[in-house]
Formats: sequence, structure tokens, C-alpha cells
Amino acid sequence: MIGLKFNIGLLGRIVIAIAFGIIVGSLVTERFDWIVRSFVTFNGIFGQFLSFAIPLIILGFIVPGIGELGKGAGKLVGITALIAYLSTVTAGLLAYGTAVSLFPKMLSGSFGKMENPEEALLKGFMEIEIPPVFGVMTALVMAFVFGIGIAAVKSDRLLELAVDFRSIIELVIAKVIIPLLPFHIAGIFMNMTYAGQVAEILSVFALVFVVIIILHFVMLTLQYVIAGIVNKENPFRLLKTMMPAYFTAIGTQSSAATIPVTLRQTKANDTDEEVANFVVPLCATIHLAGSTITLTSVVIAILYLNNLPVTFGQIFPFILALGVTMIAAPGVPGGAVMAATGLFVSMLGFDQTMVSLAIALYIAQDSFGTAANVAGDGAIAKMVHAVKRNTSILDEKKPREIA
Repeated sequence: MIGLKFNIGLLGRIVIAIAFGIIVGSLVTERFDWIVRSFVTFNGIFGQFLSFAIPLIILGFIVPGIGELGKGAGKLVGITALIAYLSTVTAGLLAYGTAVSLFPKMLSGSFGKMENPEEALLKGFMEIEIPPVFGVMTALVMAFVFGIGIAAVKSDRLLELAVDFRSIIELVIAKVIIPLLPFHIAGIFMNMTYAGQVAEILSVFALVFVVIIILHFVMLTLQYVIAGIVNKENPFRLLKTMMPAYFTAIGTQSSAATIPVTLRQTKANDTDEEVANFVVPLCATIHLAGSTITLTSVVIAILYLNNLPVTFGQIFPFILALGVTMIAAPGVPGGAVMAATGLFVSMLGFDQTMVSLAIALYIAQDSFGTAANVAGDGAIAKMVHAVKRNTSILDEKKPREIA
């Protein structure tokens, strides 16, 4: 039909890219390895640009995120942010406890299979260095200093500047990084297939994905049990009411795009309308418990596969930082992993191959992590509802809406 357009979402493009990479990598012979090397050359340049962009992404999203929180809202918003952060950290600890209990046995036959992967992978035709303006930790510290500073001095001009900078970074992500990401991932899997590594990786992570999805529902159950207790309501009825939002998020892959449905279902749970109106949009930005479970599980699995140590002293600070960094997650599919890539490098010592693999594996199940985030927002709203009802906290100021 004339004018018929097919709109393939990011998940679909990632699946196609992975399949394309595996097929080409398995068919290419040594005589035609220039095909793989062409993709590897692109990957090298794209990876350098990604490293350049990571500190800017952190600065661009955390500064206005903290600034808007400080400007917008009184006690209830502060309580909401605290509950959302505790929920995110709890999700990370749940993932850590499960991963260290199950993954050593699940992945035992695969330990060291990805060790020093560069030795088996092909090299590109050339290398171009694009050094970042400043390091990841510098970006994090700057983000907190400027974000808290903007909130403290209540500078509308600085906040507007930060929001404009965020808009630029959003364009870079939406128009450059996300569209090129499938080609990058195709090249990663093409090279790994050519080197004979991909079958092992996919078979291992199929089991990891099953564990992740189960953990999502364990976390949702915990959130709604707490919400049910503080409100003296049936938690499973509350969770059932939020299921339309859960399944909508699977399709949209975006907490922001699902806000209308999330808000409707939250109010259907008899949540105070004033509370629902600011908690749901706010939590769409700062509450990513499902994504945290996925990220924590994926990075621990990658560490095990690379025969690297996994300790509580190493992962707990990562989880604490991840809970804050999730504020920087842009409102696009795959945004959470893009915001977290800096932590992979600075806190866990990931190299470019490990970062690229983490991005690909995260995006492969991004829909389910986003759905868990969205469904959990309804529980957070019910908790804040109980706080407002039981303590008579009323804000005189109307909270600013977070874009």
C-alpha cells in the first residue's frame, strides 16, 4: 500500500540488530573479514563519542533534576523523593543478594569465557580518540554542586540554562545516540559471533533475564505490601489495578509516555488526587526500581563472566550512586542505562566492550524494567497518600511539574 509506514520501536531494532550481527558474523569467512572490521571501525568511533557524551549526559540531567526538585516542592515532595530513593536502593540490594546467591552456580561453567575478549575480537581499520571534557566522577560532583546550588539560591536563570542544556543533551541522545545504537550493537554481536563467543553469552543471559523478571515482581509485591499495610488495604487489589499501566509501559518503553495511564490507575486506587498529580510525574523521573534490578543483575553477571571479583563493598556504593544517577535518566527508551554507563566505568572498571554488552543486554529487556518502574509508582503514591493523611502535611506551594 502507498504511504504505508512501519514504525519499529527501539526494542525491535535492537533485536533485528542482534540477529543481523549474529547471522553476518557466522557467515563471514576470513577472506571477507573486512565486513566485520568495517563495523568494528564504526564501533570504535561511536564508542569514543559515547565516552565523550557520558559526562555531559550526567551533568545535563542531574543538575536540572535536582534544581527542579529543590524549587518545586515542600515536605511531601521531599518525602516522595526519599521513599523513591529507598525503594530504588532496596531493589538494587535485592538484585545483589539474589545474584550472588544464584549466579555463581548458574554461570559457573562460563567463568572466564569473556576474559580479555579483545584477544579474540577483530580490530578496526583506524582509531579516533575523542577525549571527554572531564571525567565521570568530576561530572557527578559538578552535577550535585550546581544542582543543589541552583535549588539553594533559587536562581530561575540558572535553572532555565540547565533545562536548556538538558534539552540539547536530549536531542543528542534522541537524534544521534539512540538511532546509531542498533548499528553499534550489530557490530558488537557480529564481532563476538565471528570470534565464537556469542552463543555462550546469549545462553547464559537467557537465564539471567528470567531471574530479573521474577525479581521485578518480587519487588512490586514488596512495594504494594508496604503500601497496603500503611493504608490498611489489600495490596494485591492495589497491584491488580495498576496492571493496565504495567502492560502499557511494556509497549511504550517509557515511564513518561505512560504517565496518563499510570495517573488514571493510581487514582483508581483511591489515591488522593493532589498526591497522585505530583507523585506520578515526579516518580516517572526519579523512581526506577525495576531498571535498578536489571542494571545491578546485568553488571554482576558480566563481572562473573569476566572472572572479576564481586563483593558487597564494591556493589553497595554502586547501588547507592545508581539510585541518585537514575535521576539523570533521560525520558527515552534505554535512558536508564545511558545515564548509568559512567558508573560502570568509574566504579566497576568496565572497559568499552563490557559497557557495550551491558547496554545491549539492558535494552533487550528494557520494556519489563520500565513496566516495573511504572507499576511501582502507584505504590509510592499510596505511601505518600498515607503520610499526608496521617500527618496532615499540606504544601502551601504547588509543586512545579517536572518535564
